[in-house]
Amino acid sequence: MLKRFMLLPNRVLRAALTMAMALLAGACASVDVGGAPGPSVSAPQYRVGDTWVYHIVDGYRAKIVWDETHEVTAIGADGVTVKVIAKGPTIDVERIEKWPSPGVVLQGSVYEDETNRFDPPLVRYKFPLSTGETWNQRVIDLEKPPAPYGGISRSTTVGGYEKITTPAGTFDAIRMRLFMQMDDETFWRYPTQCNYLIWYAPAVGVSVREQKESQWRDKGGQDASGYHPGQNATIELVSYTRGR
Repeated sequence: MLKRFMLLPNRVLRAALTMAMALLAGACASVDVGGAPGPSVSAPQYRVGDTWVYHIVDGYRAKIVWDETHEVTAIGADGVTVKVIAKGPTIDVERIEKWPSPGVVLQGSVYEDETNRFDPPLVRYKFPLSTGETWNQRVIDLEKPPAPYGGISRSTTVGGYEKITTPAGTFDAIRMRLFMQMDDETFWRYPTQCNYLIWYAPAVGVSVREQKESQWRDKGGQDASGYHPGQNATIELVSYTRGR
């Protein structure tokens, strides 16, 4: 997992504190995700060869830029297999995701380009997606030893529809807010807190835009009350090819 260290200006620190408060609120109260009313979204039907290409920009002053190609390579009794290739000036990663059913991830990425195996399988999208629907989940990454790592906690709220334009086109997308606490707490730092806004487009069966922010803070010492920035990413769909 990549970490980015820098001193926080006051406006970023205020945003980090606001996000931490939103995380706490999201764990115990409803979240207003926004968007207009619309129909529930059924689970998509994937085909071998379905391909989605994303452009990602992450970071603060020094941006990290790369493209990701997600391709369905197999569909069988055990679900859907997706190959992900991430390439950029500083990134060259290939990984495999396993989806037992649409929206459910047995193996895949939950934060950056790492590969995780989840127990129980992670629910990325709980179909049908309906405005006001919420789900909470705690999963264990089987790739990590049981100590000192804990579980990954996730809380997702489905909002309404918004017309969103990306390089791949304009889509009617349903908004989702995801609050997530990572499993990376140690003796010297608290776990990473994540706040994601996701636009899922039924027309292509995946998200077409995501905004990701995260931060963490130290335990004890001079920086105990300060937040360190993690993600500051925008992910946009560039192209989509339907398989045969």
